[in-house]
Amino acid sequence: MATDDKEQAVVSPEPPIPYSIFTSRQKSLIVTTVAIAATFSGLSANIYFPAIPEIVTDLSVTPELINLTVTSYLILQGLSPSVWGSVADVHGRRVTYICTFLILLGACVGLAETKHYYQLVILRCMQSTGSASTIAVGAGVVGDIADRAERGGYIGIYQAGSLAPLALGPILGGAFAETLGWRAIFWFLAIYSGAFLAVLVIFLPETLRSMVGNGSIPPKGLSNSVLSYLQRRRHSTSESVTHETLPPSKKTAVDFLAPLRMIVGMEVTYIIVFMSVYYTAWQILITTMSTLFKQVYGLSELQIGLTFIANGVGCIIGTLTTGKFLDFDYRRIKKSYTGSLETFPLEQARLRTLWLWSGLECASVLIFGWTLDERVHMSVPIISTFMLGWCATSIIGIVTTFMVDCFPHQAASATAAMNLVRCLMAAGGTAAVLPIVNGIGVGWTFTLIVGVMLASLILLWIQMQYGSKRRLQREQMEKDSEG
Repeated sequence: MATDDKEQAVVSPEPPIPYSIFTSRQKSLIVTTVAIAATFSGLSANIYFPAIPEIVTDLSVTPELINLTVTSYLILQGLSPSVWGSVADVHGRRVTYICTFLILLGACVGLAETKHYYQLVILRCMQSTGSASTIAVGAGVVGDIADRAERGGYIGIYQAGSLAPLALGPILGGAFAETLGWRAIFWFLAIYSGAFLAVLVIFLPETLRSMVGNGSIPPKGLSNSVLSYLQRRRHSTSESVTHETLPPSKKTAVDFLAPLRMIVGMEVTYIIVFMSVYYTAWQILITTMSTLFKQVYGLSELQIGLTFIANGVGCIIGTLTTGKFLDFDYRRIKKSYTGSLETFPLEQARLRTLWLWSGLECASVLIFGWTLDERVHMSVPIISTFMLGWCATSIIGIVTTFMVDCFPHQAASATAAMNLVRCLMAAGGTAAVLPIVNGIGVGWTFTLIVGVMLASLILLWIQMQYGSKRRLQREQMEKDSEG
């Protein structure tokens, strides 16, 4: 009897409710799917660059006017995620994806039939509206299914896929422009986006935590993928694992101003502006590459496309390695930290390696400018774009992970806030760079850019010193309101 009493006294603890019911393999498949979706943002932008000289000739306009189509694309690339990211944080990831891909498909078909410059500008804006939002929505999906300890690695995988077009896009653009003509670029994008939309509708599950919790609550309507619907029809509801169910978080109304409040709230303002300066320098260099390489080295469209490979490879390596290191560094700092979870030094754990990447990016930009100015062999500026791609995407990956950590329930809006500032800043930079180059030369133009980059390091210091105070205040206010 005593033994029976002891056995009855032992109570098995309830297994902890997982952050997400998706297995590691399922998470990898979901992240891969949204990474492919994100390729449309980079591909729509970068496949265009090698064709700029041909478009200038075909539409009888100046390179400065064609650069304005890049500027307009970047403006909408910054503005549209602020709208679609807010929608995705309330009405779901799948519905937002479907709407944006329909817009992208229509814009690509229109661009393939473009005959006039004004049509090119308008339809490029529409194309940006459809493609750019995939970045913010995809980051939201990663935030839905991955907790802080593993988030850096998944964001690395996600960004590696989203940045692959930086290597592949210019090659395709140059090949199409030189063989089938620049309009074939947009026919290719139309076919690609239409095919992927079908895949997305069938396979991608809804992950928004205010709708499906940790993935254990069945969604309805368009939020329910065809595959999920068939799987649930196949299995009886009695087979569900109730102890793994996590109720959905509180659902709120669509807040289109959420990204703007994040930008001006001074909690993450400094790091957003810092990252935007370095992103702008990268975009200025990439946008002007085709024009400058043609002027300095007399390359064809296909050859220009090949010069972008180094930058793209650097981007992919940067995102894959930086994400894994972020997870390792986070776990190491967390293991040695003895304070409360609420006061964990998130800024130090996530942002401290930015000092290294920012220094390397400054050096890469400076080398690129002066080697072109002095007409050094093209291998030198091409190698500098490899390092630039590695550094720039590492900086973006680190800041993106930090933003999702700060706003896990508004991850799409947080990413949209980043996109808004960096794309608007890059739009201004790309519009101004060629007139400045014509005025003071390539070398001094990029020296001026590096000067601004170095000055912006003060923003990183301020964020690491004072950002945690604002973040802790906001988190406490949110807990009080929920309580």
